[in-house]
Amino acid sequence: MLRMLALTAVGALISSTAIAEIRIAHVYGKTGPFEAYAAQSHNGLKLGLEYATDGTMEIDGEKIVIIEKDTQLKPDIGRAQLEEAYGDDDAHIAVGPVSSGVALAMLPVAEEYERVLIVEPAVADSITGENWNRYIFRTGRNSSQDAIANAVALGGENVTVATLAQDYAFGRDGVAAFKEALEGTGATLAHEEYVPTDTTDFTAAAERIFNALADVEGEKKLFIIWAGGGNPMSKINAMEPGRFGIEIATGGNILAALKAYKELPGMEGATYYYYEIPKNPVNDWLVKTHFERFDSPPDFFTAGGMAAGIAIVEAIKKAGGAEDTEALIAAMEGLTWETPKGTMMFRPEDHQAMQSMYHFRTEIQDGKDYGVPVLVREIGMDEMDIPIRNQ
Repeated sequence: MLRMLALTAVGALISSTAIAEIRIAHVYGKTGPFEAYAAQSHNGLKLGLEYATDGTMEIDGEKIVIIEKDTQLKPDIGRAQLEEAYGDDDAHIAVGPVSSGVALAMLPVAEEYERVLIVEPAVADSITGENWNRYIFRTGRNSSQDAIANAVALGGENVTVATLAQDYAFGRDGVAAFKEALEGTGATLAHEEYVPTDTTDFTAAAERIFNALADVEGEKKLFIIWAGGGNPMSKINAMEPGRFGIEIATGGNILAALKAYKELPGMEGATYYYYEIPKNPVNDWLVKTHFERFDSPPDFFTAGGMAAGIAIVEAIKKAGGAEDTEALIAAMEGLTWETPKGTMMFRPEDHQAMQSMYHFRTEIQDGKDYGVPVLVREIGMDEMDIPIRNQ
């Protein structure tokens, strides 16, 4: 009888060990206008987990399981899907979403369930600012990082800028941060234009911008902050802003969007990632592996997803497991880790990932059907005074 009990106990232990797993929920907009961003982010997340675990997809013998949830880019659905991931699926960590508006709806859920949410790639400053809580970490860049990098690239004395952005958190936070950053460069922001996210006719907005800049002396630039379809850059360029001495400028984007950049050789801005820019072992592996598996280069949000995947593995190793959220938070605050962009670091004060950005100039290159963002210089994390906005 004792032998039977002993065997039963051993069997139970073996069974428990065999089914031990680390559950990671990817809650992201698989369907909708940001579908391309979502696919890149998901592929990158899987590649990051693979890279950081040397292909085993295990951490200390525990199998990593990825649970997918589709927000459909709707805040209420995103909130419900995260509640389901933490509650029904008992996810240890969640990653996502694509949209800033959806992310803002999801933040309180992480606090309610006391589980970590790694925001990737939603950008709005308010995510790690006024709406932040201690369970939120972000591997993606925020609006201030975009803005300060672009201000460094575009600003200067005798430069006047107008902005065009989408009328929601991503666009408004982006312009607010850009305006603040631009002040330190000597440039002037003369006009702000906001349009609905699904705008396809930019005639009226462009005319207001042209009127605001027409009589201004010196360099004049229209800085566009845009996500998804609509392509305002090409449509406004077709309206010949050069008649008024206005140059179009924008930050980096996914490869499909860079096709519009081909119309604007010499255009400058700052980007989060382009696969030929970073020179480090992680990016070398990502580029090689992505070409082998997808017959294409890794894109903007592939790098971000990979950064999140590596951060998860490093944090769980440092914390000694995924079960204890407090141990995870302690492990992640101040964590430095290597990504396709080089070293990132979770700032302890607001859990925003500090990271490099890249000042680029667009070139036309043989064999590429898009404008290539060629590196002018790397803008290191120490060069950007990113405000802490959660206090």
